[in-house]
Amino acid sequence: MMQNIVVLGGLGQLGQCLRKVASDRGIKNVYFASSAEASVADTASLVACFEKYKPSFAINCAAYTAVDKAEDEVEQARLINKTGAGNLAAVCRQFGAKLIHISTDFVFRGDKPHPLSEDDTTDPIGIYGLTKLEGEQLITQLLDEHYIIRTSWLYSEYAANFTKTMLKLGAERDLLKIIADQVGTPTYAIDLAVCILDIIASGNESYGIYNYSNEGVASWYDFAKAIFDISQTEVKVLPIRTAEYPTKAQRPAYSVMDKAKIKSTFNIEIPYWRDSLVDCLEKLNPKPIKGNL
Repeated sequence: MMQNIVVLGGLGQLGQCLRKVASDRGIKNVYFASSAEASVADTASLVACFEKYKPSFAINCAAYTAVDKAEDEVEQARLINKTGAGNLAAVCRQFGAKLIHISTDFVFRGDKPHPLSEDDTTDPIGIYGLTKLEGEQLITQLLDEHYIIRTSWLYSEYAANFTKTMLKLGAERDLLKIIADQVGTPTYAIDLAVCILDIIASGNESYGIYNYSNEGVASWYDFAKAIFDISQTEVKVLPIRTAEYPTKAQRPAYSVMDKAKIKSTFNIEIPYWRDSLVDCLEKLNPKPIKGNL
């Protein structure tokens, strides 16, 4: 892989996973730009970054992801998720770079009881999902050479995420109540990083929108139970309905995504969510792992 790659939002969870996978593969030409070095909200800093690294590919991991805070901080969320995405697309066009942009299952309303394809109608129910969709739309208007990857429920051994929060709370409490009527698919960010680098290595220029999550289906309750079962954390977990845990922003009730397109286009095999959770917990938890029961 001789072409240079720059990762925006390079210090975040997915950025750190890309760094790990690139290191494991011996890929030397991936450059990780922090928001201080290159902010998607600041075109001049992006231009300086591209002049420095001369990338053939830009991977956009930069995003405003605070779902509840976004309801109050609409302008800030839009600045990063929409305007920032557009700024990056324009700079990619200027420098002749291809863009891999990370989006979200929150672009869907989540009220259809079937796996969502890339062609299903988007209809976000909160500011976070809306601004991410606006970013997608701006990219498609400004840059032909793009891959938009919608993903869901990201976790890993890096940064803050649901898995690490559950391990912390499970060690501190005897009882946890977890939402059981929001259904989707946990996605190990290492697996997503592998997919992204495989797409680049493939040379396949089938640009467009793709879904990527791990295989399988789970509620947040199922996810939490698996974390505790596999890590042998002794804590009682009770399922509750969304109505019992009100939040500022509404979440999709069903956001399982159909991955047929990305699998067939790039010949990608996607791991089952619980298998990947075992891999992650082996890295996070010093106690013996029960295994994928």
